[in-house]
Amino acid sequence: MSKVCVLTGKRPKYGNTVSHANNHVRTRFEPNLHTKRIWIEEEKRFVKVKLTAKAMKILSKTGTADLAKLIK
Repeated sequence: MSKVCVLTGKRPKYGNTVSHANNHVRTRFEPNLHTKRIWIEEEKRFVKVKLTAKAMKILSKTGTADLAKLIK
């Protein structure tokens, strides 16, 4: 399964975790993804999507009209 947000397009990032002793260890920073069921009014059905916490905040503010265009 890909770890990509449907709405914002956020993906995992790669970098180093740096300790106090300045040891560098490669790591992968995952986006804060959640699986959410969202009601699409135009299609009269629920759709399961993977969204970041930021995308859920955007949807609560703007509505699901944006999401319906992206899913098709």
